[in-house]
Amino acid sequence: MSMAKALNAGLQRAMADNDKVLLMGEDIGRLGGVFRVTEGLQAEFGEKRVLDTPLAESGIIGTAIGLAMRGYRPVCEIQFDGFIFPGFDQITSQLAKLTYRHEGAMTMPVVIRVPYGGHIGAVEHHQESPEAYFAHTPGLRVVSPGSPHDAYWMIQEAIASDDPVLFFEPKSRYWPKGEVDTESAGIPLHSSRVVREGTEVTLVAYGPSVSLALQAADIAATEGTSIEVVDVRSISPLDFEPIVASVQKTGRLVVVQEAPGFVSVGSEIAATITERCFYHLEAPVLRVAGFDTPFPPAKLESVYLPDADRVLEAVDRALAY
Repeated sequence: MSMAKALNAGLQRAMADNDKVLLMGEDIGRLGGVFRVTEGLQAEFGEKRVLDTPLAESGIIGTAIGLAMRGYRPVCEIQFDGFIFPGFDQITSQLAKLTYRHEGAMTMPVVIRVPYGGHIGAVEHHQESPEAYFAHTPGLRVVSPGSPHDAYWMIQEAIASDDPVLFFEPKSRYWPKGEVDTESAGIPLHSSRVVREGTEVTLVAYGPSVSLALQAADIAATEGTSIEVVDVRSISPLDFEPIVASVQKTGRLVVVQEAPGFVSVGSEIAATITERCFYHLEAPVLRVAGFDTPFPPAKLESVYLPDADRVLEAVDRALAY
């Protein structure tokens, strides 16, 4: 199953299980969304539960907040990552704060789906990685699946959460297929997971970078280097225990992400692992990230985005210490 189909199946199951779940977004109804993630759901559940909204992200989020106050579980789609900023104030000033402001008496079970990341040959505001803004905001949960199996289960777990969840979907992973176990999630929503065993270097990634880390590990194996890959899955809260255990074994860590490296998720992972694993590290923690520039024109995305060569160069530097 592809990740897009897995998300569709997860949304369908959540809506069938709870009639308080509804979907909102631009072109998600009859069209089925730009990436067809919601295809067929309006036909199955009707226009009152799969709502085509105006092009107004602030209005979408504000309406979702009101619906959550009345007991609904709205799932909002932001059509592209760069379009989330018109709704940024509603998310960070209201949605993230209301439960705390009411001392827990008011829950905010709102999910905001955000297709993000590069590798689709698009223009500015269509290939960005704004996850760090939201991970920095207390009161928000931030997750990103790296496989169809995780997408299927994590979207359902996000909808079941009483806290607001920013659900970042890697656009470049919508179409490749993978196994999906529809009987068991395997691990909880906010858990990291080792997806490849290794002994010499730990690669940590999330969302679109998980497949890149696995690709780099495959190449390294042909050259005699054993790499362990950890999929973070949940950016906030972040489950550090599998990362700590891996680094204590390998002694080296490289963090991979598409987002710019400065003040990023990768920065937090690097700092925390340096604090917690200082005496186990054989080399500095290294980061491979997008450059600290606005996302470039599509013809330059291959230069901007990390690739296997950049990851393996960092692995070589870590092993050289």
